[in-house]
Amino acid sequence: MKRKWEAKLKQIEDRASHYERKPLSSVYRPRLSKPEEPPSIWRLFHRQTQAFNFVKSCKEEVHVFALECKVGDGQRIYLVTTYAQLWFYYKFRRNLLHCYEVIPENAVCKLYFDLEFNKLANPGADGKKMVALLIEHVCKALQEFYTVNCSAEDVLNLDSSTEEKFSRHLIFQLRDVAFKDNIHVGNFVRKILQPALHVIASEDDDMAPEATGREFTDFSETPSEHGTCFSKISPSNDAGESWPSNSERLGRLGSAQQSSPDLSFLIVKSDMGEKHLFVDLGVYTRNRNFRLYKSSKIGKYVALEVAEDNRFFPIQSKNISKENQYFLSSLVSNVRFSGALRILTCDLPQSKPRTQCVSRTRTSGIRRWNYFFPEELLVYDICKYRWCENIGRAHRSNNIMILVDLKNEVWYQKCHDPVCKAENFKSDCSPLPAEVCLLSLLKEEEEFTTDTTTNTTDPHGPSSNVSSKGAFFDADWDNGIDDTNILEATEDAELAEAAENSLLAYNGMDEIPDELLIEGLQE
Repeated sequence: MKRKWEAKLKQIEDRASHYERKPLSSVYRPRLSKPEEPPSIWRLFHRQTQAFNFVKSCKEEVHVFALECKVGDGQRIYLVTTYAQLWFYYKFRRNLLHCYEVIPENAVCKLYFDLEFNKLANPGADGKKMVALLIEHVCKALQEFYTVNCSAEDVLNLDSSTEEKFSRHLIFQLRDVAFKDNIHVGNFVRKILQPALHVIASEDDDMAPEATGREFTDFSETPSEHGTCFSKISPSNDAGESWPSNSERLGRLGSAQQSSPDLSFLIVKSDMGEKHLFVDLGVYTRNRNFRLYKSSKIGKYVALEVAEDNRFFPIQSKNISKENQYFLSSLVSNVRFSGALRILTCDLPQSKPRTQCVSRTRTSGIRRWNYFFPEELLVYDICKYRWCENIGRAHRSNNIMILVDLKNEVWYQKCHDPVCKAENFKSDCSPLPAEVCLLSLLKEEEEFTTDTTTNTTDPHGPSSNVSSKGAFFDADWDNGIDDTNILEATEDAELAEAAENSLLAYNGMDEIPDELLIEGLQE
């Protein structure tokens, strides 16, 4: 017995000595099945910007995916890996249940649609027929504007419908053809759906600015020849080869607008009875998160599956399974081609959306406001106004915020939408009007002081005026509103941003660690 124990002890000592000489790696690096392949990339980030910066530093063909990790607040973490590596783990469906493809800004991509409507609010709507009619209309438009031939056999049709909601994703599999980026995809979709948007706008004066008749005047194609995958390529030659000529394009657009196809089948009602499109026009924004095939939204149990009326079938391969083929086909930024790739564009006229946006501010108002003294930051919570610069249209239910940075004398827009929050969206900054800037206010204060000094002989002058104004001020502002409720209503995101800006200014650091920000929010 003693000899066995000594032998066992000697074995443990030898094993310990071996690991001292050759310690285990402190970082786990997942690998594919073949040991001769180089180490695979699998990196997680708390911020989308960090993930994309890491992609730029990689020599391998890697991509960014978003993983939902907490119910209710839209919180997501970002994964950087290859398509093959993701599928290797994703196919087992254990932990990767709520995944999204992040469609990179300025990246060549496929034509895609997000379709949905409330079944209870639209009892007579035939979703399958609406999808078929939409595909037919889009194929005609592609032929008319770009001479691209396609049919329902070229459209991957994914379904995640429930008893309450009809929901589909359509991803067009155009051979050797793609759009310059998803912004151009959005422009094209809005253009070809203009007749339906005009119908809604004519019936509702409060329709979002996208339905007010913006015209799209530049349909063109940019030829390009690169490698086998276009997911990271961002063409910089915007001019390209004009196709067809401007006169031909304008002639086609004129005839198309005169004919005005009947797209009334695309108009549905929300659960509040408001009319809107069957097509979600909010999915064509920069770095858009688009749900993956086989994934469900967090808190939901209905994943995107191949629809029963799907007519697209990928080419079978001995090396790639059928499910993997569907997965790769469903990726919007996974553009593959065999020869020269034709890049399609659809441009917007400049500066129209902002002007139209301003013209509709008459019904909006300030719901509440908060001032953060150390950061000199004013946060206005706006009601009855949902236009968001991030998605280029009005949100369906979420209002926006206007933030005024008094230090830098600029203002910008953010919103309450969970997706915009997850993307940490912040609009471009605009300067404050001169009359509300510090120099102007100091000048007014100086003039006011001078006036009160010259009127000291008035028995009903400064003291009585100040007291009456003070009483009016208290009555006007302290009108029973609970300060605690106002503070509680302030967005955590804005508090975090204010704290971060303050720390950056104090420490001169380029970036605050995520752990410090999370600890601050928890406190």
